[in-house]
Amino acid sequence: MTQMRISEAAELLGVSDDTVRRWLDSGRLTAGPEAPGPRTVDGASIAAAMAEQAVDPAPVSIQSARNRFPGIITRVERDGVMALVEIQAGPHRVTSLLSRESADELGLAPGVRAAAVIKSTNVIVELEASS
Repeated sequence: MTQMRISEAAELLGVSDDTVRRWLDSGRLTAGPEAPGPRTVDGASIAAAMAEQAVDPAPVSIQSARNRFPGIITRVERDGVMALVEIQAGPHRVTSLLSRESADELGLAPGVRAAAVIKSTNVIVELEASS
């Protein structure tokens, strides 16, 4: 089983270290095996907690894309033809390049709630380097 330090779990869950400790004490998260050194959190319980926290916004249409990241627009840069739009969706920053006309029609601006909908036939999975 994958084990993480409390601070790593807190960062992934978007909560404080103290909240992770309370969740361990209440049984919402599963602690790693007792061992000398810092307390750890079971990776599978972190994944389950993240899935519980996921917000499933009301659908705006019927579509085949399943990767939907609701968030808020933090940046819009327009030029003559194109617009770069940045959405902060939880801990994830998603950047999209679309036509300026589309950005204008949608009224995209910082502070506007939006969702990044991603459909791709190629997804790369990477692991962080061990420290």
